[in-house]
Amino acid sequence: MERWQGRVAIVTGASAGIGAAIVKLLAENGMKVVGFARRKERVEELAVEAKTAGFKGEIHAFGGDVRVEDDIKRAIQWTREKLGGPDVLVSNAGVVAFSGLTEIGTEDLKKVLDTNLVGACMFTREIVQDMKSRGVNDGHIFHINSTAGHSILDFPGTYVYAAGKHALRVVTEGLRRELRDMGTKIRVTSVSPGAVRTEIGLAAGVPQEMVELGYKLSVCLEPEDVAQAVIYALGAPPHVQVHEITMHPTGEKL
Repeated sequence: MERWQGRVAIVTGASAGIGAAIVKLLAENGMKVVGFARRKERVEELAVEAKTAGFKGEIHAFGGDVRVEDDIKRAIQWTREKLGGPDVLVSNAGVVAFSGLTEIGTEDLKKVLDTNLVGACMFTREIVQDMKSRGVNDGHIFHINSTAGHSILDFPGTYVYAAGKHALRVVTEGLRRELRDMGTKIRVTSVSPGAVRTEIGLAAGVPQEMVELGYKLSVCLEPEDVAQAVIYALGAPPHVQVHEITMHPTGEKL
């Protein structure tokens, strides 16, 4: 990770769970990290924590929604003006709505797909264009996916979520081919974890006692496990592209 010290990353969905863990670990490893989240105050707390702990890098909070194109453009422009521009994107923001296809409301349908898929596409597009304009030829783009994007789980109420994740897997492979054909050395990595102990269920309106019971009855990864996967791929030699990392908690029922 030595070659990434002092360089700049943007992490979306940075206020909690996987995003917060990635923000902290990148900063610990010496990067300047912009945590992009709707709950900006939570990222500000991470910034204070990093400073108090004496991290080699630094954390900056930027409030925004990945569904809003102008928020994405403002974040990248701010990063360029204040920190020199992003070298790494970790597209992590994600939501779920536990509703069947025949019942899901239009607002929830759009929220899931616009956050998990369209937002990732827009942020990726803008980041690549910004990197090209600055002559960055060794950047890295991460799409945090899910094992739900690799199979169709028999889990009622998650099919829209899974559809977005399947589409994201196609987008990630398409991006790899586009970057290859452009002749750039910008790398792309998809990280697909199984069950992770996060707040995504709470955010979807699942009662806390049910969320806690679900985690007690099943094996789970921790957000820090996913963050370590990002560090592994980022720290690989420049000629090595770790394109896909799929990870399950040991003993998970598939």
